[in-house]
Order: sequence, then structure tokens, then C-alpha cells
Amino acid sequence: MSLRERKKLRTRQAISDAAISLFLDSGFDRVSVAEVAAAAEVSKPTLFKYFPAKEDLVIDRLADHREEAADVVRAAAGQPPLAALHAHFLSGLERRDPITGLCDEPEILALNRLIYDTPALVAGMSRFNDHSIEALTTALREVTGRSGLAPRLAAGQIVTVQRLLALENHRHITAGVAAAKRYLAAATEADQAFGLLRSGLDGL
Repeated sequence: MSLRERKKLRTRQAISDAAISLFLDSGFDRVSVAEVAAAAEVSKPTLFKYFPAKEDLVIDRLADHREEAADVVRAAAGQPPLAALHAHFLSGLERRDPITGLCDEPEILALNRLIYDTPALVAGMSRFNDHSIEALTTALREVTGRSGLAPRLAAGQIVTVQRLLALENHRHITAGVAAAKRYLAAATEADQAFGLLRSGLDGL
């Protein structure tokens, strides 16, 4: 990585860190983009070069997961897509991956509360999920050789189920249930959910 690229990454991280800190302290709607830029010591135009919308300052923290399901399907090495995604989700629960909702680290809890309690960020998550569905649709078409509507319908169902499982875990964690105590129920619910998907998607 060149010096220029490293500098850009540091700037991006500084903006993101400043934004999250301000949003957690004061609330997403009470903090302006100008305040974020000032805290990160950059101009507003510079901030918008890295984050085109205010919501992106938060949703970007999940960027690595946007095409995660698609990557899992492509790397499955002959394993059926749904089985690979099921195993990957269970692995995420074991690792307490924040994207599964089963993480009770204070910083993660605070960020999740910020996202789920802010309408603009909930809308941002909807766009995040739309991107995930598109990426998974493409991967399913590549791996299964199927075209038409079936891969898109399957991708929509899979991404939605994963999101609902995460939301259910988040609901319990925010109610005070420890992640370790919640784990077995979360894994059982994941098995049930993917079992329902399998019974409806066996033809894929």
C-alpha cells in the first residue's frame, strides 16, 4: 500500500471514529456533519468525499459484511449454498460476531442501539440489505447456473432471515441477557430458520 493510500485510510478512520464518538454522546440527529468534520479536523467537502451521506458515517462500520453472504457461497467449494450459509452463521454465533446480534461488548451494544433507535440509520440498513441481496443473487446465479427470478427470491429470503435472527439476538442482549447464556437458544433458532429455508429452497 502506498503512502497516499495509507493516508487516505487514516483520514477515513479518523472521520469515522469522530462521528461514532459524537453520535454516541449526543445522538445521531443532534450532531451535524460540520461538527463531525471539525472533530476529525477535515473540511466538509473532504468528509463527503469519503462518506457521501451522513448515514454512511455509521453504516460504513458494517461495510465488510455487505457481500459476506455472496463470498461464503462462492467459497463453498461444492457445498450447497444454503448449507454453507447456515454453517457460516453458526460460526458467527460461536465467535460472537456483532453482525449476528449475539455480542454483548459495550461498544458493540452502544453502536447497535444507535442504529436500531435512529430512523435514518434503519433506512440506511435497508439499503445495506438491498446491496447484500443483489450481491448474493449474483453469487447464486454463478454457483447454481440458475437464471431468472429464483436466485433473487432465494437471496431475499436468506438475507431477511439472517437479519431477523440478528435482530432477535439483539433484542435479548439489550434486555440484559448475556451472550453466553443466549448462545444455545440463538443456535437453535438459526437451525430452525435455515431448516425452514431449506424446505422451501431445496430446488435451488
